[in-house]
Amino acid sequence: MTRRALLPILLLAGVVALPVAVAAAASAPPAGGVPRLIFPVVGTVTYGNDYGDARGGGRHEGNDLMAARRAPAVAAEGGTVSFWTRSARAGCMLTLRGDSGTHYLYIHLNNDLTGRNDNRGGCVPGVAYAAGLRSGDRVEAGAPVGFVGNSGDADATAPHLHFEVHPRGGAAVNPYPHLRRARRLLFAAPLGSAATLALRGRVVAASDGGVRMRVESLRRWPGGLLLRPGRLVDLGLGPGALLLDADGSAVEPARLVRAR
Repeated sequence: MTRRALLPILLLAGVVALPVAVAAAASAPPAGGVPRLIFPVVGTVTYGNDYGDARGGGRHEGNDLMAARRAPAVAAEGGTVSFWTRSARAGCMLTLRGDSGTHYLYIHLNNDLTGRNDNRGGCVPGVAYAAGLRSGDRVEAGAPVGFVGNSGDADATAPHLHFEVHPRGGAAVNPYPHLRRARRLLFAAPLGSAATLALRGRVVAASDGGVRMRVESLRRWPGGLLLRPGRLVDLGLGPGALLLDADGSAVEPARLVRAR
């Protein structure tokens, strides 16, 4: 079973696409290394280089990504997921066995049914894990896998995702440099829902699979979203996507590349 990260949206202002995806595939890893990741949490996140810090149970083997309760957690690369629900310390946990051979641990996922720390939901799909996801499923990079929380021994702390990186399934390494260069999803939306994304900017690269733009302004409806000018945004084009210029004429991706 494969879960896709593609989101149907409308892209307005200058170039129009139906539908597109606001996710870029993780790049191929260097030999024996960790690939460029999709950042594992969507939305506002704060984190630091806390790998190796002292903890009650020993050294900290990951980075804590502080985010809103139930913020979407997504696949850092394509791979296979498995659930782990029998650790009092980890609480609701998910392992992603990436196609590169790297394993990723998503720890302290949500177990609350309300916006409060009620601990009434359990480690089940729709609460801790993405709705409809099953242990053993294959997911694509950027696909939803769970929700940020504070289960396990994080119950008395603010919601966060404890994220670990294990190359070749071995010992943990510091996630921080990989998170710093990871690609971020712009926003999350339920599959099948409608959203409108309006942006202005310059196309700097294009292919049959997508467009890269240096953005001057960006907003989405519903919800609203603003990005600082100058950021690069990758838009993956789904099957049947149509690109139009400001005059309403169809544009070939190759023409966009030549026009930059």
